[in-house]
Amino acid sequence: MGTAVRRRLVDCVMIAVAAALGLVTAVLQASEPGAVPAWAVYTDWAPGLLGCVALWWRRRFPLVIGVALTASSSFSETVAGAAIIALFTVAVHRSARATAAVCTVSLAAVSTYQLLWPVAEVPPVTVFVIIGLGHLATVAWGLSVRHRRALIASLRERAMAAEVEARLRAERSEREAREALAREMHDVLGHRLSLLSVHAGALAYSRGAPAADVARAAEVVRENAHRALQDLREVIGVLRAPVGELPLPAVADVLELVDEARTAGTSVELRDEAGVTTGDRTLPDTQGRTLYRLVQEGLTNVRKHAAGTSVVVRIAGRPGDQVLAEVVNGPPDGPPSYPARPAGPGAGLRGLGERARIVDGRLDHGPTGSGGWRVRLRLPWPS
Repeated sequence: MGTAVRRRLVDCVMIAVAAALGLVTAVLQASEPGAVPAWAVYTDWAPGLLGCVALWWRRRFPLVIGVALTASSSFSETVAGAAIIALFTVAVHRSARATAAVCTVSLAAVSTYQLLWPVAEVPPVTVFVIIGLGHLATVAWGLSVRHRRALIASLRERAMAAEVEARLRAERSEREAREALAREMHDVLGHRLSLLSVHAGALAYSRGAPAADVARAAEVVRENAHRALQDLREVIGVLRAPVGELPLPAVADVLELVDEARTAGTSVELRDEAGVTTGDRTLPDTQGRTLYRLVQEGLTNVRKHAAGTSVVVRIAGRPGDQVLAEVVNGPPDGPPSYPARPAGPGAGLRGLGERARIVDGRLDHGPTGSGGWRVRLRLPWPS
């Protein structure tokens, strides 16, 4: 059943209750022909009938109808039922101040009627106590209904807000997961594919090289293609498997990166002043993984954009302070053979910056005074 239909059904019930009360009052008045003049009885019935009809618009104009019907109680007894329902409607739909004002008007009107047409069989004090308690019960019932509706509306709003917040949180988590996957794919596959590019280029431009060199380069291409596929499977496996089930790179794996770069023909010098790659000191897993990604991205960029230059990988720091890692390469021997890049950091450096911010670190990069390039990472090193 719709809300509008339910409201109209309630309105019909309220009108029927008010009409029944008015009819009972009219019957009681007719049973005592000498107590009230005949003209007063007939005059009393008209406001009662109009009050029942006016209740159809009680939701739209609760205050106007409430004041009109309660004021009519000063000269009409059959309108009392409709006036009580109008007072109840004001208590439900209007403020406590408006409810108090209408209740005061109703009490004054009913008291005036009782003073003009007193009930002989009942003491006046008893009549006024009953009237006061009836008004108090009506107002209390209306206020309780109003507060209950306000509570339900508040709970509904909170539920909607929680649903929106949950949807936004899910969208943000999905976006962060996509960004994390993009960073991993870029770091892992970019490193492997740069090695493939170097050796494939050597095969393409060294057609007259000895067969042993060609076979060795082809073997390196095959091995790195296989490892690139294996790395891709590991990245996808990390997404599918529970956290911690598959191994992730650590700072000790920097030695393997340096060996691979040297095998590919890049001159790399590793200066581990902190002793984290040799196991002399322990670096937390998150910081160690971020440092590994820095070295990986730095060596990949050297192979892409400054092939043939020498590289220095320096790691320094101490527990309780910070760990500093930088990858510095010298100037290229000649003009690069790749298209000019747009201004600003690429996807790899942006990903490193995001990784650094996650662990409260800082990433700096830029040219050196000698024409080379430096990428420096500072990370907190808990004691």
